[in-house]
Amino acid sequence: MSNTTITLIPGYVAGTWAIDPVHSEVGFSVRHMMVSKVRGKFTSFRGEIVTGENLLDSSVTAAIDLGSIDTGNPQRDGHIRSADFFEVDANPTMTYRSTGIRPDGEDYVLDGELTLKGKTLPVSLHLEPGGFGPDPYGGYRAGLTAVGEIRRSDFGIDFNPALETGGVVIGDKVTLHLEIEAVLNP
Repeated sequence: MSNTTITLIPGYVAGTWAIDPVHSEVGFSVRHMMVSKVRGKFTSFRGEIVTGENLLDSSVTAAIDLGSIDTGNPQRDGHIRSADFFEVDANPTMTYRSTGIRPDGEDYVLDGELTLKGKTLPVSLHLEPGGFGPDPYGGYRAGLTAVGEIRRSDFGIDFNPALETGGVVIGDKVTLHLEIEAVLNP
């Protein structure tokens, strides 16, 4: 249990929530050719949020199907699924398990462990609560935005041809963007 006092979020409810994949997005961006960013998302994922009586006692678990990557280019997506990047045949899933939550101004930081390609490393996500409230179908929903960064080389994803003009084709830093909506389990 945490001793920290926090300001409650209007409508906050303790309970177990299922992440709604239809109304959520797990996305990312990465520098390409040293000049722009490519954005993508995963279209298949699942997860659970457990909100504690004290928000700081809450937790999250999630699993993402790496084969569901969608960058808007089927050829690129196929390459990312290959051994050069995710090696989806041997590593079909990326997982996240929170280890704690702490206040950060008006928002929060979710600390956790990301497992990708058999390697587990600490990854923190900056959380912005979106709200809690009833939906028109008799359920109760919660929303949040989360942003974080990883270095793909830390997870053994280091394919990166050099450019003739200097630099590399793909940046090492990957920015994670999550828009999550979850439904309270009855």
